[in-house]
Amino acid sequence: MSGFKKYYQKPWADRLHVLQNEQLLTADQLASLKAAAVNPELGETMIENFITSYSLPEGLALNYMIDGKDYVVPMVTEEPSVIAASSNGAKLVKQAGGFKTNLTERLMIGQVVLENVVAPTELATKLKKAEEQLLQVANAAHPSIVKRGGGARFIRVRILAADLISLDLAVDVKQAMGANMLNTMLEAVADYVRTNYQQEILMSILSNYATSCLVTAHCQIPLALLATKQIAGKEVGQKIAQASRLAQLDVYRATTHNKGIMNGIDAVLIASGNDWRAVEAGVHAYAARDGQYRGLSEWQVVGDNLEGKLTLPLPVGFVGGSIGIVPLVKLNHQLLQLESAEELEKICVSVGLAQNLAALRALVTEGIQKGHMHLQLKSLAVSVGAKQTELAPLISALESAGVRDSNSAKQLLAELRRKED
Repeated sequence: MSGFKKYYQKPWADRLHVLQNEQLLTADQLASLKAAAVNPELGETMIENFITSYSLPEGLALNYMIDGKDYVVPMVTEEPSVIAASSNGAKLVKQAGGFKTNLTERLMIGQVVLENVVAPTELATKLKKAEEQLLQVANAAHPSIVKRGGGARFIRVRILAADLISLDLAVDVKQAMGANMLNTMLEAVADYVRTNYQQEILMSILSNYATSCLVTAHCQIPLALLATKQIAGKEVGQKIAQASRLAQLDVYRATTHNKGIMNGIDAVLIASGNDWRAVEAGVHAYAARDGQYRGLSEWQVVGDNLEGKLTLPLPVGFVGGSIGIVPLVKLNHQLLQLESAEELEKICVSVGLAQNLAALRALVTEGIQKGHMHLQLKSLAVSVGAKQTELAPLISALESAGVRDSNSAKQLLAELRRKED
């Protein structure tokens, strides 16, 4: 594949031609790539070796009331039922007064890791005593954030091993996620420590484990609102609480429990232009903060109510990164009527709790497949070539037959068309 030599230096059009010349794509397929590249100039500025724009569906989750304010929530996801479940969970909570949230601080943590340490306890004491000087060094490296009211707030020194120390720096990054800002400050601190303490530095890097950026959502739902046609609300509430307990005890269940929470949060993060991978990493680390991986949410029956709580590290940004340059992100912020990073954190954690409520209620009553698979069947019907007018009868035929594979779908679609003829 000689055509890929210095691929990164080639103009966009030439990069596409390489794909055809190397017989990886046909001319028609190349045309599809070109058509999907809505804004090649923007793509070129965002990533390397850009070839096209990959599109994901965006929808709105409804019924959200958070701290007394109503929201429509843009969500970007390829998975059927996520937005429907989110809206259903939010509707239940809204009927009971909505979500209440609280956020105590918003600091990002970074690390300067010292290696080949000879006397770790002695060095740790010296570094801690030099906290004010180290904070000054950090702030001098990024004076603009200090002018905006942010900046370095404290240091923490941790002895990781006999030869390794982590010097942790906590920074108020204001409305940004703050990765670049924090890394600049960390490198300045690293240079200072290297010079003034004759100490080797292994690395300087932010941490995505944002334990000083925690946000909590609460909700309280009368048990009567949880009732289904077959099961009383009290029993549903008790089963949801038991399902929550299961996720605290069993890592197999906790993993899927938390994936469901992140279904909604990731979709909001993508729509709002945030780094969902960073948040995912931090959230799952937080789920194992006591040494065992556990469910992130807590549900319990208290009197005549089901009470839910979810606390997460959510270091999101309101400015910076792709937020200011991607047009759809700007529109999504407008749809949210978003005013700050703190507000986005509160929205995200509320979406996670709503998503979890809807999933657990479905699991302990009708089962997850009933609602989820109906939407999956729609995707299956489209994939086998069903037209818009054929979707409803084909989905009904699939449900009646109890089959969910493409061969059966094709056969049932052929039968429907024969009947119409």
